[in-house]
Amino acid sequence: MNDRIFRLLSRRQTLDAQLQTELARPRPDSIRLLRLKRLKLVVRERLNRLWLAPITPKSPISARMVTA
Repeated sequence: MNDRIFRLLSRRQTLDAQLQTELARPRPDSIRLLRLKRLKLVVRERLNRLWLAPITPKSPISARMVTA
């Protein structure tokens, strides 16, 4: 697994745990909840970009290989 994807998944789990902890409080801080939800959305968007990114070759195909 890509190191960046692993770090983002780990960050998402941490944010989710913080979100659940905040929601479990008798009077959750609405600003903190908003911040955590926004951060979780940013992480999700970054993960989607990485997973859906097209796989590109590291070096371009030479013209000889295409015409051969």
